[in-house]
Amino acid sequence: MNEDKLAKEEVNSSWGGRFSEPTDAFVQRFTASHTVDRRLYNEDITGSLAHAAMLTRVDILTEKELVDIQDGLQSVKEDIEQGKFEWKVALEDVHMNIEAALTHKIGIAGKKLHTGRSRNDQVATDIRLHLRSAIDDISIELTNLQSGLLSLAKGETETIMPGFTHMQVAQPVSFGHHLMAWFEMLDRDFDRLQDCRKRLNICPLGAAALAGTTYPIDRDFTAKMLGFDRATRNSLDSVSDRDFAIEFCSAASLILMHLSRFSEELILWTSAQFNFIDLPDRFCTGSSIMPQKKNPDVPELVRGKTGRVYGNLTSLLTLMKSQPLAYNKDNQEDKEPLFDTIDTLKDCLRAFSDMVPAIKANKKEMYESTLKGYATATDLADYLVKKNMPFRDAHEVVGKAVALGIKQGIDLSKIALEDLQQFSMLISNDVYEILTLEGSLNARNHLGGTAPEQVKIQIEEAEKRLVAERR
Repeated sequence: MNEDKLAKEEVNSSWGGRFSEPTDAFVQRFTASHTVDRRLYNEDITGSLAHAAMLTRVDILTEKELVDIQDGLQSVKEDIEQGKFEWKVALEDVHMNIEAALTHKIGIAGKKLHTGRSRNDQVATDIRLHLRSAIDDISIELTNLQSGLLSLAKGETETIMPGFTHMQVAQPVSFGHHLMAWFEMLDRDFDRLQDCRKRLNICPLGAAALAGTTYPIDRDFTAKMLGFDRATRNSLDSVSDRDFAIEFCSAASLILMHLSRFSEELILWTSAQFNFIDLPDRFCTGSSIMPQKKNPDVPELVRGKTGRVYGNLTSLLTLMKSQPLAYNKDNQEDKEPLFDTIDTLKDCLRAFSDMVPAIKANKKEMYESTLKGYATATDLADYLVKKNMPFRDAHEVVGKAVALGIKQGIDLSKIALEDLQQFSMLISNDVYEILTLEGSLNARNHLGGTAPEQVKIQIEEAEKRLVAERR
């Protein structure tokens, strides 16, 4: 029997009874998905084992048939994992390839496995199982990155750097405080992933093609066996819903947006113009022509991959926007953007988890850069307001003092007292306590403030949350 004839018979054995001629060879290749969805083999086998157990429970399969199916599926899984499995384009997808291989191994019992289900609810179940596992893995990587941030922030609570608005020096902040801002972004990301996981963790198996099945199945049994919170409530929605994939890609886009913002800062800070930090050589590359170069390739790539994930989200939204109920072949296109998003996000988080704890702060350069921007100007205004000067008047006084500092080429803290007093006699010798960078930082000693004491509290509370909530 040649391969073309075998392929035709295999197609006919699964769905081809109504057809009078074989599928065109190009159409076979065009409509097949096994090159992509074979990634779901483990979830497909797991779902089939649960389905077989349920069919046995309701007396559709015998105990002997269940054992044969269990043994056969285990053998198929081993063949796949050992690279001995022959994937056939004529069998279209992971489901039919595995079912055909099972039937070849155990005979008629393999043909009974598909009773009470369809590839429509089968693939919906497989994707949910796969994504649930992926979210658990990604959550671990996210937690690792947050732990790395905490470790770095602990040693940098006293490190002073310029805080920016409009990319202009605004006020002094603790480098540890800046790192904790990144931590907070990732904390929201973690919560969004858990919300997504909650909504996807319902089981569509048993919805069959679109309307349910006439067999006396027990959907609650399979849902529980597969670790779902419950079974889905509507068969039409069960097979056609891809909200969970879109929601995940949306959450992933937010995470990558945050990582891209981190990347942008790291790229700027490693430049000679800033020189705020050093990245270890193992996370950088050189130039083929300029021997002095040390390029921050890891954050640059993460910044670039963000657009890729945004594109995957747009692809899924566009894929679903015009589909009538219930399942349509369009949905076959859901896997590539979803799988690519999973892989890209995992890799980016792993890269950052390894890189962030190894960042070295150039404290002297950070400090000197903060001095260049008259970062304590707001502190001088606050000083005058506390001496009963209206804020707008204080703003004008400080503006004149800054202009004088620019003219003299010195920081506010270096301007002579008599020079400051020409703008207001409310200024006295105690002003220098608040005009230093250290004084500015320590003055912001309140919840959420940048004072080192507060940053230490932020870090301690964050560590407790990670231990208590994610163990």
